[in-house]
Amino acid sequence: MSWGTELWDQFDSLDKHTQWGIDFLERYAKFVKERIEIEQNYAKQLRNLVKKYCPKRSSKDEEPRFTSCIAFFNILNELNDYAGQREVVAEEMAHRVYGELMRYAHDLKTERKMHLQEGRKAQQYLDMCWKQMDNSKKKFERECREAEKAQQSYERLDNDTNATKADVEKAKQQLNLRTHMADENKNEYAAQLQNFNGEQHKHFYVVIPQIYKQLQEMDERRTIKLSECYRGFADSERKVIPIISKCLEGMILAAKSVDERRDSQMVVDSFKSGFEPPGDFPFEDYSQHIYRTISDGTISASKQEIGKVDAKTTVGKAKGKLWLFGKKPKWSVKMGPALEDFSHLPPEQRRKKLQQRIDELNRELQKESDQKEALNKMKDVYEKNPQMGDPGSLQPKLAETMNNIDRLRMEIHKNEAWLSEVEGKTGGRGDRRHSSDINHLVTQGRESPEGSYTDDANQEVRGPPQQHGHHSEFDDEFEDDDPLPAIGHCKAIYPFDGHNEGTLAMKEGEVLYIIEEDKGDGWTRARRQNGEEGYVPTSYIDVTLEKNSKGAVTYI
Repeated sequence: MSWGTELWDQFDSLDKHTQWGIDFLERYAKFVKERIEIEQNYAKQLRNLVKKYCPKRSSKDEEPRFTSCIAFFNILNELNDYAGQREVVAEEMAHRVYGELMRYAHDLKTERKMHLQEGRKAQQYLDMCWKQMDNSKKKFERECREAEKAQQSYERLDNDTNATKADVEKAKQQLNLRTHMADENKNEYAAQLQNFNGEQHKHFYVVIPQIYKQLQEMDERRTIKLSECYRGFADSERKVIPIISKCLEGMILAAKSVDERRDSQMVVDSFKSGFEPPGDFPFEDYSQHIYRTISDGTISASKQEIGKVDAKTTVGKAKGKLWLFGKKPKWSVKMGPALEDFSHLPPEQRRKKLQQRIDELNRELQKESDQKEALNKMKDVYEKNPQMGDPGSLQPKLAETMNNIDRLRMEIHKNEAWLSEVEGKTGGRGDRRHSSDINHLVTQGRESPEGSYTDDANQEVRGPPQQHGHHSEFDDEFEDDDPLPAIGHCKAIYPFDGHNEGTLAMKEGEVLYIIEEDKGDGWTRARRQNGEEGYVPTSYIDVTLEKNSKGAVTYI
């Protein structure tokens, strides 16, 4: 099937068809352009949506901690990645489909114009040949008529007896001239006719089929290009499906990561004050004076006074703690300015803040120590190879690093002292709570069935002895009489002064025995060779445990 043989006489129809093909190509390109704009707007709106609902964090305290919040922010991140994939689709369509269509449409217009011009030129040349042939034909026809007239005139004069010989001779010459001219025009017409027939055959069997074949190939290439663009349009979407699937899987994983128990525990950790609940109110017996006798008036009076004083003191203390269902303490109503030791916070929150600060300082100290080690190595290299650099140029940086290390150690020590103080207070509060409960039980036991008190002065309620200073959790650790066996040894990386009660001072490089591992609070129990024991910061020592030691203790 060829346009040149089947459509040899449909030049105008092919002109319209090829123009329609280019118009359809441009129409599809416009469709792709609008689809690209939709994808770009969709991606932009998704990014704006993510930006709108993403947290604007200015500090670490505002970072999301609850699993439901973290899951939502992970979903937002996945959605942002999804928006990026929509942008990739738009870019791929713009480059692979729309851009290619516009370039091809321009080339197609140029090629079509060239082929049509060739067809028109061939048609014009054929028309010119036909006109030449037609002119020679008409001229030949005219000369033949003139020759016939000359022959008729000659025959008439030749038959006319009155005609002179000169007139007959003249007519004969005119006939010969016209006959000769008719023969020449006949030959010219025959040549032109033969030439036209040859050009016409060439036109309809060679030139036009070739031009139409080129137009057909051009139109088929246009159809193939459309097919490729349709495929590229779909491939642009299919390429990002694996990544989009990962984004959706990430959203599903984020949903599965929500842990309601963990969120509840975070609420406890965030708002737990560390205070003990208020104690029970003591019984105040206002009927003592009814059963009181004259003989024990003095003793009862002293008892009553003591009871009133203790009752007021106890009630006052209890009232100061009943903030859960009544008036809140001042720190919960209005926080004062933040202090360096976080003493403005409740005990539990203060302990967590101090622990966080100590962890941060330890990380900074590790960085500075690594930097110091790197500078020392570089200095050794410079000393061995002076051409690589001047060792003295590293001295200022080494001095600055040493100053930073000393400063961080002092900060860590200071914060550890505050942390020990907070933990000591927390332990002491638990002991006082236990003693208060025991005293209350004793008070209840002294009351007689008749509602009076016994006369035994030794059974009077006596408060626990006041403790001066802070109660430390280290005190309970050293109440054991038998020393614990060593489970390993350690070497001091940094010096530790051990000013706090229960701690053990050590020098840098000193070797100690490990008798108890770190329980997770940052302290390790150690012992010198002379038997002196105490706690040292775990981050200050390099621990080596003996796995087969009989005295090894494991803490869960």
